Amino acid sequence: MSKHKTATLNLRIDPVVKEGIRIAANQDHRSIANMIEMLIRRHCADVGIAIPPQKNHFRETTNE
Repeated sequence: MSKHKTATLNLRIDPVVKEGIRIAANQDHRSIANMIEMLIRRHCADVGIAIPPQKNHFRETTNE
């Protein structure tokens, strides 16, 4: 489970588009929300909109 804060995004889309994103998310083993976030990040990168990377809040451990 993610340890960073999230924001809620409510939107209406065509049911056919929703089914398409559901299928795409399943094929990539992602949730619909994660798939939409990934697509938004990819689009922003493609058009030159900078979005800071997510911070990893998990502490790294070493096996020594």
